[in-house]
Amino acid sequence: MSDVASTLPVVPVTPLRRFARAFAASRMALFGLALLLVIVGVAILAPWISPQDPYDLTQLDILDGRLPPGSVAATGMTHWLGTDDQGRDMLSAILYGLRISLFVGLASAVVAAAIGAMLGLFAAYAGGRIEATIMRLVDLQLSFPAILIALMILAFLGKGIANVVLALVIVEWATYARTARASALTESRKEYIEAATAMGASGARILFRHLLPNCTTPLLVIATVQVARAIALEATLSFLGLGVPVTEPSLGMLIANGYQYMLSGKFWISFYPGLALLLTVVAINMVGDHLRDVLNPRREA
Repeated sequence: MSDVASTLPVVPVTPLRRFARAFAASRMALFGLALLLVIVGVAILAPWISPQDPYDLTQLDILDGRLPPGSVAATGMTHWLGTDDQGRDMLSAILYGLRISLFVGLASAVVAAAIGAMLGLFAAYAGGRIEATIMRLVDLQLSFPAILIALMILAFLGKGIANVVLALVIVEWATYARTARASALTESRKEYIEAATAMGASGARILFRHLLPNCTTPLLVIATVQVARAIALEATLSFLGLGVPVTEPSLGMLIANGYQYMLSGKFWISFYPGLALLLTVVAINMVGDHLRDVLNPRREA
């Protein structure tokens, strides 16, 4: 029997298969991933599955404003999560708001990661005054509260999705730069970098072909956390009136719209967007936390 077993082909455990197996071993991670996929899916499909286009003025009736959850409007439409002060269906508004919140979080994380990673790798490779200058800028940026920097930028630039993304990129890039530099310094001492240098490889080839691929693991973990952080920051900025415009409200703007009605009992205008924001941030953090454990190089295979 042992001879037969020894002749069976050994199926190699690829990194993707190892990742899927380790990820599937955690029920909390699977729940977070499933929840995140549902949130992203309904956000993408919002124009097709929403009961109403909440920003089409022809579909709104101010007489339907502040209807409680489960109310039936004069048009016969059931508002399962109620309506806001403008008569917008809250379920539809949340689905559309998710699109903007997810876009802002993902776009800012991708751009900040690209800028921060390149600066961090370049600092580690160049060394000397260039490294010192870049890292002093990183220390200076990280010494100020992120929300304060974002508020100052948006107070100068004004509202707008592009301005919010720019403000979040300026807030986030330093974290990626510090992480990339630390990883690159560790990798640069290894034999394969010394071999590439001895063979006459150019600086660009060493940076992009050797250092960058081997520094992506910590950057990927940080990116998941930063996406959730960016969504929460954007919601805070929009709640304070310096985020996205009213014509394209995110979850933060929806929460702000209903804040003034909380004490009068119209809790649903802020509660349900707040719940959607909470679930989104929690789902991303759950995936990010387990992703950190799976990609930990000290973790047993």
